[in-house]
Amino acid sequence: MSRYLIIIEQTSTGLSAYSPDLPGCVATGATREELEKNMHDAIEFHLEGLRLEDEPVPLPRSEATYCEVA
Repeated sequence: MSRYLIIIEQTSTGLSAYSPDLPGCVATGATREELEKNMHDAIEFHLEGLRLEDEPVPLPRSEATYCEVA
């Protein structure tokens, strides 16, 4: 099992997400719950496509943290 970072952004109509480790893998949703389900499905679909095309599956490498400023 792999654990890919997803970046979530607010849009004018809901939320969108992408994974820095999987270029082109994106999803949207009206709620956080919907977005997370859609992104999970998108990642599975993306990885399946890579495997079917005998392309390498990128390992999860991205990390995230916050920087506090005054």
